[in-house]
Amino acid sequence: MSSNVLGTEGYAEYAAQMIERWERMPFSDLHGDVAHLLPEVPSLILDVGAGSGRDASALAEMGHSIVAVEPVDALRNFGSTRHRSSRIEWVDDSLPDLNVVRSMNLAFDVAMLTAVWMHIDASERVHAMRHLSSLLLHGGHVLMTIRHGPVPTGRRMFEVTHDETVQLAAVCGLRCVHSDTTGSIQESNRNQGVTWTRLAFRRN
Repeated sequence: MSSNVLGTEGYAEYAAQMIERWERMPFSDLHGDVAHLLPEVPSLILDVGAGSGRDASALAEMGHSIVAVEPVDALRNFGSTRHRSSRIEWVDDSLPDLNVVRSMNLAFDVAMLTAVWMHIDASERVHAMRHLSSLLLHGGHVLMTIRHGPVPTGRRMFEVTHDETVQLAAVCGLRCVHSDTTGSIQESNRNQGVTWTRLAFRRN
């Protein structure tokens, strides 16, 4: 599906390089600040833009069941092979509509969007946030990271602010429970001034 999905530009062409880089990043380094929001008991987690499957694999090792959404064929094929697990179901789907996921009639404890949100435009984000909220159990969480800084050549990215995202989430019944901004853990990106906003929302 990757060639037809806006926001995935550049990922299929450079999948091998991205996979190598992503697989070197420990889950704990990337998500340690919101680890306390992950359920302590086995739960159902939606990983949107699952990429190489690094996070889905780490979550599966914690005992969770994951629906891993990845529209880029090369990434999904790698992840489903490298991180093969009975706890991970790989799905060819994408934001903003998540049509396949919504047709599964599941309710999730957590929805994760790591380095995804800035790939869709303002109108798409409105639809996406509504769908994410509707897919969560009451008390469930959305955990997301948003990239800021120079856009790599050939990619589709938008500047998305903290305030805009928090306000949109609130309209969709999601309350912000965590917010921080940090530099990139990748030295090359850090040197270019890339920063990341991490947000966590709880469904009312």
